Amino acid sequence: MAPALQKALAAVGRFCDAHPWSHNDAYAAFVLHHARRVRAAGGTAALDVGCGTGNLVRRLASVLPAVTGLEPDAPTAALARRTTADFPNVRIQSQPFDESHRDRYDLITFVAVLHHLPLQATLEKARELLRPGGRLVVVGVSRESPADLPWSIASLILNPVVGLVVHPRRARETPSQMTAPTAMAAETFDEIAGTAERILPGARLRRGLFWRYTLTWTATCG
Repeated sequence: MAPALQKALAAVGRFCDAHPWSHNDAYAAFVLHHARRVRAAGGTAALDVGCGTGNLVRRLASVLPAVTGLEPDAPTAALARRTTADFPNVRIQSQPFDESHRDRYDLITFVAVLHHLPLQATLEKARELLRPGGRLVVVGVSRESPADLPWSIASLILNPVVGLVVHPRRARETPSQMTAPTAMAAETFDEIAGTAERILPGARLRRGLFWRYTLTWTATCG
C-alpha cells in the first residue's frame, strides 16, 4: 500500500475513533420492520441472541409483548438488565445459544452475533426454535472477499460522515453499546449464503453497507 494512502486511511481511522457510532444502529429500522410484521401476523415472543447491553431489546419490547435477550458475557448481561429494568416484558438471560435452549419464538434476531457462533449448528437451532410462520432476522458480519469491495469503499466514505452527524463533538469514551466482546468473521458472504440455502430454503441474503449483510427467513406453516 502506498505511504500516502496509508496516511489517509490512518487519518480517517482517527477521525472515526473520535466520532464513534454503532454500525448495527444503521439496521435497527430494518429489524424493527420485521418485528412489526411479525406482530401484525399475531406473533408475541422475540429472542435477541447476543443482546449486548440491551439496545435492540428495548426497541423490540415496544413492538412485541415478550422479549428475551441472551447474553453470555456476564458483565454485559448485567448492564442489559439495568438498561431494560423499566420494561416488564423483557427478560435477560446470561447463557449461550445452544442445545440447552428450548423455548420457541415468533422472531429470532442475530445482530453482529452469528459470526461468533458455529454457523450451521446455529442456523439449525434457530430453525428449530421458530414457531410456524416465525421469522429469523440476521444482520451479520462476513469475512471480506473481492466481491465485497464496492460495498467496503462506499462504507469507508460514509462511515466518517455518519459519525460526524451522530457525534458532532469528539467522544470522550466509547458508547456502551459498542463495548461488548468482538470477533473476526471466518466465513465469506458466499459461504454463509451456501450454508443458509441448505438449512433455510428460501432464505434471502443481501450485502449491505458498513460491513454488514442481512438474512431473513420465514418458517413454513404446517
